[in-house]
Amino acid sequence: MSTRTLISPATLARPRGRAVYWAVFTTVVVLFALAFLFPVYWMVTGAMKSPDEVTRTPPTLVPEQWHLDGYTDAWDLMQLPQHLWNTVVQAAGAWAFQLVLCTAAAYALSRLRPVFGKVVLGGILATLMVPAQALVVPKYLTVADLGLLNDPLAIWLPAVANAFNLYLLKRFFDQLPRDVLEAAEIDGAGKLRVLWSIVLPMSRPVLGVVSIFALVAVWQDFLWPLMVFSDTDKQPISVALVQLSQNIQLTVLIAAMVIASIPMVALFLVFQRHIVAGIGAGGTKG
Repeated sequence: MSTRTLISPATLARPRGRAVYWAVFTTVVVLFALAFLFPVYWMVTGAMKSPDEVTRTPPTLVPEQWHLDGYTDAWDLMQLPQHLWNTVVQAAGAWAFQLVLCTAAAYALSRLRPVFGKVVLGGILATLMVPAQALVVPKYLTVADLGLLNDPLAIWLPAVANAFNLYLLKRFFDQLPRDVLEAAEIDGAGKLRVLWSIVLPMSRPVLGVVSIFALVAVWQDFLWPLMVFSDTDKQPISVALVQLSQNIQLTVLIAAMVIASIPMVALFLVFQRHIVAGIGAGGTKG
């Protein structure tokens, strides 16, 4: 059966039809690219304008004079290196804890099939129905009782309990070829050896997706770090930008936001193939 499309192959075979198709396609792509890239351009160039020009009405598309002082002032005045490092430590620790424990739990529920495994999985998925705001007070009281305030563990430990990533990993493990795993067990490989040598190498796409989700969640979180980090020197970049923006010029604040967004943009550009592969792999059977 032929594939149904908006434009028939006969129309595309004609020179006029092909020209109209490519004209419409190019226009749509350019419009979408402008819609996504213009806010980025506006933010980057806004930090290069003077304080008077950035608040001018109507605004200017191109700075009248290019100033790089906004970026240097943001780097020094807002102590961005220290707060970026705090964010990296918190995000890396949460990623490591979450990847290890969620992978182990998903593998146990998928391949080891414990007693009442479906009940446990149902209880884990039920937590997705609870609003995150409803858990803030219990989490804070628990962290305070354990003496973990102003400690990265206050970010790492709550991040481990991520029901969505655990379910994503379990669904992927369920779709792995059973013949390969059974062959490894026949050769004498134990459960841990199968996990380390067979399951994890085959699960690189979904592990990449889970890693992106874990890092972005910590990087952009604001409310929870604000509650557990009263020490300004230990706050991540998301909290520091708000706390230190009271007496800072608007151009310096915009420059700080540009710098703070660079790591996540670079992370997406580097691992975008893994993200697409993980999403596609999660929807097909092995």
